[in-house]
Amino acid sequence: MIHIVTAENIHSYAGAMEQAYRLRHAVFVEEMGWNNLRHPDGREIDQFDDGRALHMLYLEGDRLLGYQRMLSSMQPHLLSEVMPHLCDGDFPIGPHIWEWTRYCVTKEHRDRGRMLSPAGNLLLSAIVEWGLESGVSKIIIEMNPIWLLRLVQLHFRVTPLGIPQEDGKDSIVAVTAGFDSRTLARLRQIRGDDRPALAHQSAIDRRLRA
Repeated sequence: MIHIVTAENIHSYAGAMEQAYRLRHAVFVEEMGWNNLRHPDGREIDQFDDGRALHMLYLEGDRLLGYQRMLSSMQPHLLSEVMPHLCDGDFPIGPHIWEWTRYCVTKEHRDRGRMLSPAGNLLLSAIVEWGLESGVSKIIIEMNPIWLLRLVQLHFRVTPLGIPQEDGKDSIVAVTAGFDSRTLARLRQIRGDDRPALAHQSAIDRRLRA
């Protein structure tokens, strides 16, 4: 299940967050070669990991299988502070827009040729469930363009914010991806499971049945 961690409850997830910072370092530094994020302690933490960040942890018992972070567009975030060159016009800003960052899954729980692994599906489903409950309907993503078609197939409404830019060996593009209850239904259809991804009983299910 996916657990939401904020400044209010992060003390209860100290061990899981330690795993998250180390998974981030393993994926983004050791695997992807983002050496500007390298830390000698093997933990990837940046200036956005403050009390305003919302962390989502995919936990099985005490073991972390996946992680992602959400940042409000109303506050400093990666697009506005680190990657403004990816946006050709005004930054998308509003209480209904959050940025999706630092998505990562342990090696044994990755896609392996499928459109989306079960772990990845749960993490994306958690964003949509949380968004539908919280008045969030759009996310900002900086990603490889290969993800564009995948997101459309998952019933996200994708709008590029600029043209792809080269970043080392990778190409990266910034987009917004809108979603609604149809997106959640599509994710659950692919997963073959209608149960909520979030650890608490999702209020959105009650609204969908109403």
